[in-house]
Amino acid sequence: MKFYMKLNLKTIIGVCLLALGSNAFAQQDPQFTQYMYNTLSVNSAYAGTRGHVAITAIHRSQWAGLEGAPETQTLSFDSPIGRNLGLGISIVQDKLGPSKETYFDANLSYSIKTSKTHRLSLGLKGGLRLLNIDWSRGNHQASGDILFQENINRTLPTLGAGLYYYSEKSYLGFSIPNFFADQHYDDIQGGVATERLHMFFIGGLVRNISDNIKFKPAFLLKSVSGAPLILDLSANFMFNEKFRLGASYRWDDSVSGLIGLQVSPKLLLGYSYDYTTTELQRVNSGTHEFMLRFELISKERKLKSPRFF
Repeated sequence: MKFYMKLNLKTIIGVCLLALGSNAFAQQDPQFTQYMYNTLSVNSAYAGTRGHVAITAIHRSQWAGLEGAPETQTLSFDSPIGRNLGLGISIVQDKLGPSKETYFDANLSYSIKTSKTHRLSLGLKGGLRLLNIDWSRGNHQASGDILFQENINRTLPTLGAGLYYYSEKSYLGFSIPNFFADQHYDDIQGGVATERLHMFFIGGLVRNISDNIKFKPAFLLKSVSGAPLILDLSANFMFNEKFRLGASYRWDDSVSGLIGLQVSPKLLLGYSYDYTTTELQRVNSGTHEFMLRFELISKERKLKSPRFF
């Protein structure tokens, strides 16, 4: 079913207002169903922990069929740059109705060996966030409302930090991607519209079910001041070090199916489909997410098997 843009924009904005308890300019950080392969976007301490160069790209089209719905792309690069140091670069673009946000972040990590099998990585992130709200997108009719009469363009700093405790078989992490809480300046109202503080808790482990099957449960918990907790639970299986199959559940939001193929030791392809469990299921046909990860593995550091996270 096709809706007029005027209705769609109001629907999207209304959903954000209900979900966040905030004003029309505030959004939560972008979310991904394949978060277990996109850790750098939420935790700076992940940079370089794979032990080699890794490049990850994800495209997410949320609520397909609903004009003005969220659409997100991310591209990240990370690599060790010394014995205990890691460097990561992350670019994220998030579109929602008339708004577009682009994040450019550099991540630096330092890892400490805590036992024979475990390491603790500390990360720091800094960068810029470009915010653009253009009410002319989609031929929106302002109808005299002052909220829709003036565009917004802002360049804002970001500063975050994270902890990542890991081994070859498990991981736990905590992060705050951005400490700055008053990011949106509202020219119309002459004040500051608050960008709320986000905290992420992540974890997962890998278990061998048989010689050819590995099982990985994982979770991501997002806490935002003034909004309900967001919990993602997932379970993935890897068969013969090649084929990945799994499912995910986002609390009171959606259920998802995930599939992945290790095309070669260097190339992993992934896809996920989300089925919305809220009232929005009436006006969309689900969410599609495509993932590609390329790893530059030297002959000296050749992996015995693909990393599951």
